Amino acid sequence: MDAKTLLLKRNSHGKLEGPAPTAEQLDTLYRAALRAPDHKGLAPWRFVEISGEGRKRLGDLSARAEKLRKPEIKEDKLESIKLKAERAPMIIAVIARIKDNKKVPRVEQVASAACAAHAMLYAAEVEGLGAMWRTGDFAHSPVVREGFGLTPVDELVGFIYLGHKVGHEKKLPNLQPKDFVERWT
Repeated sequence: MDAKTLLLKRNSHGKLEGPAPTAEQLDTLYRAALRAPDHKGLAPWRFVEISGEGRKRLGDLSARAEKLRKPEIKEDKLESIKLKAERAPMIIAVIARIKDNKKVPRVEQVASAACAAHAMLYAAEVEGLGAMWRTGDFAHSPVVREGFGLTPVDELVGFIYLGHKVGHEKKLPNLQPKDFVERWT
């Protein structure tokens, strides 16, 4: 796949199956992530691989977070929330590990981690994997933040679901640059 095709045709895949990515595929994903823009070389990234029984741990964290948010929630809904962590054979949590730096504000470090996550999506496509970036309310929950050992300034940027594509390709929206670009000349 050439670079232009990758950039213009990458697509999210919500239906993923095993096996999980290989060590070699993951190495490519992480090396791509580490090329994200990084003002002052702070490397404000942390990645947590979640697979096997780790997905159950993530599901339990998510259900505890939802129970805290909605104490009246029914048990069957909590079970459904737990199972969402098993929609892919592997999930990588992408965390912005914020460093105190007068020249690099928090927002730049979070953006850098988001760029790292984005690079992982492209690398997954190159490696023949399906991927989807999910975030949701759980990423901001005190329960989940504590579960991942985040400091008060860290940010859980998102969860990259990884596996092998199942089913048909999702139709890409027909977005046009002219609808988003303003020119100052």
